[in-house]
Amino acid sequence: MRPYLGWYVFLGVILLIAEVAGIFVPLYYKQLFDGIDQAIAGDFVTSIAPLTHILVLILAIHAIGWFFSLIAHIINNSAQPKVMADIERSSFDYLLGHSNAFFANNFTGSLVRKVRRLSRAFEDFSDVMLWELIPLVVVMTGSLIVIWFRSTLIVFVTLGWILFFTVVNYFVARWRLKYDEKRSAKDSEVTGVLADALTNIRNIQLFTNKPFEKKAFEKITSQHRNITTFSWNVGEVNIGVQYGLMIVIEFLVMAIAVRLWSQGMLTIGDFALLQGYLVSLFMHIRRLGHIIRRTYEAFADAKEMVEILETPQEVTDSASAESITVSEGGIVFENVNFSYRKTRHVFKKFNLEIKPREKVALVGPSGSGKTTIVQLILRMYNIQRGKILIDGQPISRATQESLRKNIALVPQDPVLFHRSLMENIRYGNLDATDEEVMQAAEQAHCTAFIDKLPEGYDTFVGERGIKLSGGERQRSAIARAILKNAPILILDEATSSLDSESERYIQDALEKLMRDKTTIVIAHRLSTILKMDRIIVMSKGDVVDTGTHTQLARKKGLYQKLWKIQSEGFMA
Repeated sequence: MRPYLGWYVFLGVILLIAEVAGIFVPLYYKQLFDGIDQAIAGDFVTSIAPLTHILVLILAIHAIGWFFSLIAHIINNSAQPKVMADIERSSFDYLLGHSNAFFANNFTGSLVRKVRRLSRAFEDFSDVMLWELIPLVVVMTGSLIVIWFRSTLIVFVTLGWILFFTVVNYFVARWRLKYDEKRSAKDSEVTGVLADALTNIRNIQLFTNKPFEKKAFEKITSQHRNITTFSWNVGEVNIGVQYGLMIVIEFLVMAIAVRLWSQGMLTIGDFALLQGYLVSLFMHIRRLGHIIRRTYEAFADAKEMVEILETPQEVTDSASAESITVSEGGIVFENVNFSYRKTRHVFKKFNLEIKPREKVALVGPSGSGKTTIVQLILRMYNIQRGKILIDGQPISRATQESLRKNIALVPQDPVLFHRSLMENIRYGNLDATDEEVMQAAEQAHCTAFIDKLPEGYDTFVGERGIKLSGGERQRSAIARAILKNAPILILDEATSSLDSESERYIQDALEKLMRDKTTIVIAHRLSTILKMDRIIVMSKGDVVDTGTHTQLARKKGLYQKLWKIQSEGFMA
């Protein structure tokens, strides 16, 4: 709210005027009824004008309250959505800064839900404070001050009831908080399970496990329903008890008023005054439990996202980080230690040098550390010890943005945005013209399938690019990398989803793409790396051999074994 503090101060003043205006209405009702009482005892005709004047004043006060309340709502309608949008933008920005490990441990659907729930929590909290708590404080203070001058006994009785009411509601709300937090957590879990199932809808259909998934979802929604029902029932019982107490206190106050009237200490108008203030007080006080409950519910709804906002990002730029300049593209690993977690060590004193503009292939069995090398070069994770240098510059001292701008990656399973093909390919260079996008698509042999699409380059590809085949997504990712034209190129099984004919075309495009670039190729299909300057053979987080294909194929070792298995498979 801080950037809009002026708006909220002005809003508070306007709201106070609207509420304070209502405090004066029962005072004029007292005059009205006292005037009527006197008119009955005296000359009714001469009393018409003064009574009419009082009615006009009451109408004017209501009009003032209505007008300022309307202005307050209009101001709030301008300020509140801005704060909510800022909250969502800040949350989105902070989420984008989290590491791969963070997203690997959290459901995407749950994160989306938490962001939206945080902004709605602010909306609930703001509404409660502005439209319920402030009016309650004004009405309670103003009413008690006015009643004080008529009867201190009624003030003390009413004040005692308000204090008791507030304390009970506070402790009930505090007790309910843990259930509201469980409800919010379970709500996020429901969203996560739902998103996970819909993301894997193809697997559900292929393995005919719809009944299993349906049962699992029914179980989690039942748990959410049970805790929600319990929380709501506690609230309803609390409200029911409060309403009962209101009936008792109203009876008690009016009984005291009747006794004071019989003693000549109150007039008929005082009954109208007391009833007006009591009705107004009850209307606001009975919302006290709702105020406290909604406040704590807002805190519970906000808690999960606030915890994420307070969770330090694992990979951050240092205070002295500068933009990295990559002209040659030489990459060096010096005594690097890295583990994803304490029990899973990948590298220990790992060393590797890739010369500028050298084209190397990383081969080896699964789990040997090939993909981890790529992740560390991109600085998706922090190393525990050692250095990674690009052109002699430690990447730990470079800004992540400048580092990744100098690296183009074509992953094994490219994920596209639910946007047009033109937008997806242009993502490699947002400043590229349509002609440059089309040229990159042609070099990646995308035009063969784009020309067949109903809207060509303007065709939306669906969530994660689901409307395209694996090969079409991979060619789109290659076009994106061509457009980026970074000095370092990483191909992670970039042709794995292509058929033989498409692969032949793509190999030609990749040869052009790799020209004058430092290139790292990860491939299980050894036929795709025959033209590399050097092949690095890895096993269990270490380099066990290096050389060209011809050298390694003649030497007994892991590479020869892998080549023999694949070549025999081709022969078969």
